[in-house]
Amino acid sequence: MRKKSVLALKFIFSISLLICMFFTAMSFGAAENSIKDVWFALTNSQMSDAISIIRDIRLPREVAAIAVGAALAVSGAIMQGLTRNPLADPGLFGLTAGANVALAITIALLPTANYFLTMIVCFIGATVGAVLVFGISSMKKGGFSSFHIVLAGAAISSFLFAIAEGIGIYFKISKDISMWTAGGMIGTNWKQLQIITPFILVGIILAIFLSKQLTILSLSEEVAVSLGQNIFTVKILLFIVIIVLSGASVALVGNMTFIGLMIPHIVRTIVGTDYRYILPMAVIVGATFMLLADTIGRMLNAPYETPVVAIISVIGLPFFLLIVRKGGFS
Repeated sequence: MRKKSVLALKFIFSISLLICMFFTAMSFGAAENSIKDVWFALTNSQMSDAISIIRDIRLPREVAAIAVGAALAVSGAIMQGLTRNPLADPGLFGLTAGANVALAITIALLPTANYFLTMIVCFIGATVGAVLVFGISSMKKGGFSSFHIVLAGAAISSFLFAIAEGIGIYFKISKDISMWTAGGMIGTNWKQLQIITPFILVGIILAIFLSKQLTILSLSEEVAVSLGQNIFTVKILLFIVIIVLSGASVALVGNMTFIGLMIPHIVRTIVGTDYRYILPMAVIVGATFMLLADTIGRMLNAPYETPVVAIISVIGLPFFLLIVRKGGFS
């Protein structure tokens, strides 16, 4: 009973921190607003220039940050649980690179494609990237070791990013591709969110629904089979969730690496190893972290923006090296 009370307090504190970070992100930037202005814009129907900026520019941007942070954190946690690999991350395992190539091909061949088609293409690209990484890593004797998968992920990601760059150069659309895939929330609008966020929400809900099965799978496949789990079906469903969350994130804000690596490790230190608690907490912490990174990006060199992906990489690379050195889960 005491453990449940402590967990409840941790969730309440985390949600409170997310709300505070949301209002901070809405208030600070090149054009600063007071908390009162933000609250007024969110709760009243009146219009003015300041309110229009908050509602039409900053609010969709921060909603996108919440959605992407939650999606990548959850997909990273699922990947780490499925593979029992502490280095698993959509960006390191070829998913975002595959979606990146698919996005480049779409911009080159179908420049008028809408967001729904772009998102579907990103799903396909993420699937291809993941299949390549897991296929190549399994060819080596010893199968899916952390070392083999990380090497395969690095090689395939570099190869796919090179293809995307080549497409940009050949079709003379490098600037368009870079603008989309640089990793940021600039220009996010409500139309994009209406198409993409429902997929993220469904993916997160399905992941939480399968969290008990994921906890058992993260311990041992033999244990899962002995408890009567259909591990093939569970793995396929979870893999689909990873593809949906990663592909939707790339379609919305471009390439983001290290969020799916860092957040699950941070969350485990808060709630333990049960994925029934890890996944909901990953949603909260991932969203909070992304809001923080976006706010830092807007304030670091205002009125100019520092790319969010650069800020995340500066934090994520030392974290990655620490996990490699430690050699296991937090």
